[in-house]
Amino acid sequence: MNKAADKSTKVSLVVADVDGTLVTPDKVLTERACAAVKKLHDADILFAITSGRPPLGMKMLVEPLNLKAPIGAFNGGIFLNPDFSVIEQNSLPQDVTEQAISLIREHNLDVWIYLEKDWYVQDKNGSHVDRESNTVKFKPTVVDNYNDLLSDVVKIVGVSDDLDAVAKCEAATQKALGDRASASRSQPYYLDITHPQANKGTVVKRLSEILDIPLAEIATLGDMPNDVPMFELSGMSIAMGNSSEDVQNQATYTTDSYTEEGFAKAIEKFILN
Repeated sequence: MNKAADKSTKVSLVVADVDGTLVTPDKVLTERACAAVKKLHDADILFAITSGRPPLGMKMLVEPLNLKAPIGAFNGGIFLNPDFSVIEQNSLPQDVTEQAISLIREHNLDVWIYLEKDWYVQDKNGSHVDRESNTVKFKPTVVDNYNDLLSDVVKIVGVSDDLDAVAKCEAATQKALGDRASASRSQPYYLDITHPQANKGTVVKRLSEILDIPLAEIATLGDMPNDVPMFELSGMSIAMGNSSEDVQNQATYTTDSYTEEGFAKAIEKFILN
């Protein structure tokens, strides 16, 4: 069951995840989703996005949604203005980067690393490389090794279609790295490792501080376990219909799937009434 909620909750800011929430499985931003965000603007409610995507992977959303609020890329690893000037960046310490890469390889997952503007892989034909290129609208740089790229890493991703291996790697990484990093699955086949302050709970907290909006006046939408930390801090939370039962149980409300205009319906029903 969803959490109890006060239907009179004032909402001044809506923060949405992107993949699995705002866009369709084909990474399309629908007309109804754009119209819903415009209705928020018309009601003087700010709208912000956060995602594990790199900054360049968020760029195509700025103009259609007329974004005005800061953007939380890399799950808060980098905060940017809508003109993509950097507000702040949280990079992983090099020793954490090295240990994280080692843990991922121990579980036979592919390793991707991201710096502020660049994405690096070792196999251009590796699992989900084409999918990710289509999602973020740019291709990775292929390198033989990561030896010269271990400083200023903002995100590391473990990738595999062995979903059980990804889950086991998540648990092992969380145990090994503890509070030195944030490690969680952004998709069943992606394990994202970022700075400990780079998680979606921190995104909501920082947006509250930057925009001077109380946490109680923030509504959040998401679909994955890494969205739950922002559910826990916001005054209202909405889980997508395509999310797991566990994620839905930790939200105030549940909307329809991202294949059924769930994002737009949530804005219309729960935010704008």
